[in-house]
Amino acid sequence: MRINVATIQFEPTQFRKEENVTRLLALATQAARDGARLIVMPEMATTGYCWLDRAEVAPYVETADGATSQAFAAVAREFNCFLVFGMPERDPVTDLYYNSAVLVGPQGVIGVHRKTHPYISEPKWAANGDSGHQVFHTEIGNIALLICMDIHFIETARLVALGGAQIICHISNWLAERTPAPYWLTRGWENGCALIESNRWGWERGVQFSGGSCIVDSHGNLLASCDSGDRVLSAELPLPEENPQLNKRRPELYQRLMTNTFQWNPKDFFGLYGRNPLPDGKASRIAVAQFRPQNDVDANLSQIRHWAEQAKLGGAELLVLPERALTGGDGSRYALTLDDAPVQALIALAMELDIALLAGFAEREGEQCYNSAVLVSSGGLSAHYRQIHVSEQDRQWACAGNQWVTCDLPCGRVGILLGEDLLVPEAARILALEGCDIIACPAQLDTPAPLAHAGTAIPHVWPIPRGADPYHWLLPRVRAGENNVWLAFANWPAAEGESVGLSGVFGPDTFAFPRKEAKATGAKGLAVLDISTGSAGTTYPDHVVRRKDLVLMRQPHYYTALVAQPPR
Repeated sequence: MRINVATIQFEPTQFRKEENVTRLLALATQAARDGARLIVMPEMATTGYCWLDRAEVAPYVETADGATSQAFAAVAREFNCFLVFGMPERDPVTDLYYNSAVLVGPQGVIGVHRKTHPYISEPKWAANGDSGHQVFHTEIGNIALLICMDIHFIETARLVALGGAQIICHISNWLAERTPAPYWLTRGWENGCALIESNRWGWERGVQFSGGSCIVDSHGNLLASCDSGDRVLSAELPLPEENPQLNKRRPELYQRLMTNTFQWNPKDFFGLYGRNPLPDGKASRIAVAQFRPQNDVDANLSQIRHWAEQAKLGGAELLVLPERALTGGDGSRYALTLDDAPVQALIALAMELDIALLAGFAEREGEQCYNSAVLVSSGGLSAHYRQIHVSEQDRQWACAGNQWVTCDLPCGRVGILLGEDLLVPEAARILALEGCDIIACPAQLDTPAPLAHAGTAIPHVWPIPRGADPYHWLLPRVRAGENNVWLAFANWPAAEGESVGLSGVFGPDTFAFPRKEAKATGAKGLAVLDISTGSAGTTYPDHVVRRKDLVLMRQPHYYTALVAQPPR
């Protein structure tokens, strides 16, 4: 099934609601005349966004079925289409105000989404949304609504994907970076959903908004986008009938998602009853190596020694090596047990150099094989992980593991993932909720390809970058920022005709510029970065990886569907 869709980029003017609505109706009518069946408009498009308090916005609020919705529904009836727009909504029973998105069709109001994960400005006047994350079933497809900050959180888009959404209409007043934003692109791609993004642009009360509205298909392909200005963008959007992205999930292992482990002081929470306190905060240096392992264990050990010596010479405490760095890419052919000589040689190397090493290998235990990793240090074997989310290709030889693994080192609490795990958003989130400062991920990934940005005319204030960036959207960077962790990603280099590679250490805040990260972009190389987990001896954590500011804002009471298991 394919439908014509449109997104409207618009700059509303505060205190001029009637003028805003009139202009939006004209733009929506234009899009409908051009054949769009679904038309999406920005967050708070009818009124503007930067309200000081409840009293100031009060003259402009209305109920979800009020005059504004009726005006847009009239367009929907005339052209047999569906429209989404943002407005400040008043609940007639409680008199609470909400930042809401309204979906109208030829029969009137179909559904309302109240923003569940508020940005810093909403609590000035609006209550947290109370209607969860719904999917609205229409003749043109299954439509979900998200508002701005909602999409920061891996859980929101995942919930609607599990609810059968084919299209996510994300309306926003996004700021502080070049757009289309990596978070938007990630949420659509990782959930197998098409994404229609309507963002505002322009200035309001000293805030610069980013524009960059876009239409993205369910494979993450950018079908249309713009930079600044009032625009109507349209595209023919193919809708997925099935969603293979959801087949990778292991909900039986996701119970941690239902908890909010950072609601209390992390020093108190993780050290409760004297069990597993977080390591002291400190400055450290960690590294990743990018190289192509061979189907020759001795040759791989020689490469590992080379990169370990280089990392140690550069002052690194931890070196992360690629997936199957020890055994090569030939699956189970060279599989090892933990007691085999090459694994013991890896332990001896870590002891010799006094450096922690994380290396992937094909593991054999009895009749079964696993895609595994070992973390070794001067203390010997520190941790052992078996990949939980196994790729379709690797299922031909590898069984799936069933245990999340973390390990405390002097540089911080380290959680381990392998390759395909990084593609499943629940995996890194669970390790963040376990208190990890660092997620270390040996990988052999050739997807998703990074997305470049040509630069923006939006006059962002320094140091927000405006120029071109060949790596604007990079999945490991997004995973690090959304989970407030340092992410050490050691990938195989890109083969001829492929993309990715791009090993690196990525920082815990995607909106901090210049970015705190180091990348390896060649056929082989080492990326080294100075990191911190904060100061030792503070009463409350003084670094974002220990506070996990973004993780703290989650709303787990909405997330039950994420851990529901299909009937057997």
